[in-house]
Amino acid sequence: MGEPAVISVMLIVPDADAAVTWYRAALGATELWNLGGVAGLSIGGAPFFIHQVNPDNPAETSPGGVTNVRVELFCDDPEGLVGRALAAGAVAGSAVVEHQMPWGTHRQGGFTDPFGHKWSVGDRSPLR
Repeated sequence: MGEPAVISVMLIVPDADAAVTWYRAALGATELWNLGGVAGLSIGGAPFFIHQVNPDNPAETSPGGVTNVRVELFCDDPEGLVGRALAAGAVAGSAVVEHQMPWGTHRQGGFTDPFGHKWSVGDRSPLR
């Protein structure tokens, strides 16, 4: 089978430049590349992509606050990252709290970014 697969997500946004700026400032994302309207970003080595709404393609519309997809982000400081996102204009979701899971305690909370995408932010415990 070769190298293991990598799964990523592409977030559709109304303004790609504004989204790149927000994800870099609020979440500490690194810009991998930017083609103008489509950009590759990374948080902690995990790539994700931004794509500006394409009015000629009805499958590429921004969620407008309604989505059934949630982006999961695992980091060392969930409280700090959620706090940065909220200070940068995200809408609060669940507060970061401890959940008892089969692998132990997992701290997780979340927010909705200014582009309507829901994020859950937790510690790295599920990855161990």
